[in-house]
Amino acid sequence: MNKTIIFSALAISALSMTAQVNLINKVAGNGASDGATFEFKTLVDLEATPVKNQGSTGTCWSYSTTGFIESELIRMGKPVMDLSEMYTVRKVYQDKADRYVRLHGYLNFAQGGAMPDMLYVIKHYGAVPQDAYAGLNYGKDYNDHDELEAALKGVVDAVVNKNSGTLTPVWKQGFTGVLDAYLGAEPSMFKYNGKSYTPRTFADQVLGINPDDYVQLTSYTHHPFQSWFAIEVPDNWTWGLSYNVPLDDMMATIDHALENGYTIAWATDVSEKGFSLKNGVAVLPAKPWSQMSDEEKSQVFTGPHEEMVVTQENRQVAYDNYESTDDHGMQIIGKVADQNGGIYYIVKNSWGERDNPYRSGYIYASEAFVRYKTLSILLHKDGVPKKIAKGM
Repeated sequence: MNKTIIFSALAISALSMTAQVNLINKVAGNGASDGATFEFKTLVDLEATPVKNQGSTGTCWSYSTTGFIESELIRMGKPVMDLSEMYTVRKVYQDKADRYVRLHGYLNFAQGGAMPDMLYVIKHYGAVPQDAYAGLNYGKDYNDHDELEAALKGVVDAVVNKNSGTLTPVWKQGFTGVLDAYLGAEPSMFKYNGKSYTPRTFADQVLGINPDDYVQLTSYTHHPFQSWFAIEVPDNWTWGLSYNVPLDDMMATIDHALENGYTIAWATDVSEKGFSLKNGVAVLPAKPWSQMSDEEKSQVFTGPHEEMVVTQENRQVAYDNYESTDDHGMQIIGKVADQNGGIYYIVKNSWGERDNPYRSGYIYASEAFVRYKTLSILLHKDGVPKKIAKGM
């Protein structure tokens, strides 16, 4: 492995990890320091497992979908479980590496992933409980994939950039060795409630999740409605398909699912200044931030205000212009209404139990924010309204 490849891998990894940390730091500064200024009434609040912390990694996709699956297990009448996010991450690194090499390096190889990736892993490999695989083998008590990504990227780039035309037959062993060093050896057998399982038998016999029962919906105009397409974002490495519906149908699906007991894995963009960790809300003011006075900005989080009217057209412009990107994944578990009747969605984050005036570790995202910033939603197919599901 030459020095150029190592330096390049380190630089890319630093950018990937730093991008996630910078995102958290950026939104952590959004908002005012005042206390609770909204008055929320709970409309729907479905069961969810405790908030976790993805640490210094870009693995929100695994945390959000793992929490979603854990809620699904509760809905199915199963005991509360704590599943391993890092087992899923490991298997995604593994298969992404294979695809990266087969595509001669023309694939985004980084820490990011897509909402259906956990279901992909369950389908192809299985799942394990957190106790069986914490993925912390590098002297820290929190996830940090800076060095790991650099090392993995160095391996696959060394393979892709070989001067000879023949690939070594052992590169996958080398790649696995890096995963083992940082995350720990993959568990082939483990005990759960006194019984022995493999990842495959645990997924089949204990979880009982059928990945084919889950669908991803989106809403964009550059593809026909009532059709399936792969959302064009760098982290959709499996080219997973989403069903394209009009914006109002996507929002109706969210509401219908929640009101019928189904939570949602949510791929979104949190780069807006209206996404405030300290205030515990995400709003979309009618007036652009760039046109606000300092006084107007200070009033945004003092209570309900007029929000932007989100249309199919302005939502599409935001996607086309990279204003809405797939920078974060979370879980929608319910709805609240403010003192004026405005609707907000209860969103479980994966940045730890950060305090705010309403619910630590959560964000209440306004209906306008969700309409504008949703890239896709993942849910059980039975949570989709029948008139929408009919065309799927």
